[in-house]
Amino acid sequence: MTERAVRIGDREVARIGLGTNRLSRSSRNRTFIQDAAAAGIGLIDTAHLYTSGDSETTIGQALESLPDRPIVATKGGFSPGQGRPEVLRAQIEESLRLLRVETIDLYYLHRVDPETPMEDSLGTIAEYVERGAIRHVGISEVDVDQVEQARRLVEITAVQNRYSLVERTHEDVVDHCTAEGIVFVPFFPLRGVGSRELDRIAADRGASPQQVALAWLLKRSPVMLPIPGTLSIEHLQENLGALDVELSDEEFETLG
Repeated sequence: MTERAVRIGDREVARIGLGTNRLSRSSRNRTFIQDAAAAGIGLIDTAHLYTSGDSETTIGQALESLPDRPIVATKGGFSPGQGRPEVLRAQIEESLRLLRVETIDLYYLHRVDPETPMEDSLGTIAEYVERGAIRHVGISEVDVDQVEQARRLVEITAVQNRYSLVERTHEDVVDHCTAEGIVFVPFFPLRGVGSRELDRIAADRGASPQQVALAWLLKRSPVMLPIPGTLSIEHLQENLGALDVELSDEEFETLG
């Protein structure tokens, strides 16, 4: 049976998250984030660069007064040169301010900087872990060797790579994270996904094709935590419904 939750540090969270790369600053979107938290979303994912800071700002405003908050992950160091310690420090400080928190739940190095040694980038993030300003560390768009290089520098809780039914470049990273107990967070898990087989299985099960595509990811690995993006509470609730779709081995193989 597919597990409905995954552990991030000492917390168990639902294995469907929310991507917020299009989240702008508005009262409507603040309400949406609050509704997402109430619906039981496991992880809200943002980044320093998303909508020029509006994503982090909106999440911070929406969650500031909630007693039971979902885990919020953010990222810094996306572009070449931004993995330098002084740049990362500035981005982390701004993320703390915009999210209105003293501790970021999960912080990713958004990209390995070709201009900066990984030791310098992750060493900077580790400083914030030691200060208690970052709880868990992740790394994004990496191969297995880079995951292991990062783990020699700091404890890595999550890896975020592009992965879906139709984007399978990182199969070996998924397998490695599964073996090592590292949460694997696929971004764009529904982009470009579609096939006759997907539609047929969805129709047979009375589910949407998107729910079946997410259910396939959940069955692929017990450490998988997809973060489909949406600005609609109806779509978010539909995504959460994937937790109730249990694919058979035959269906899984047909799609895979």
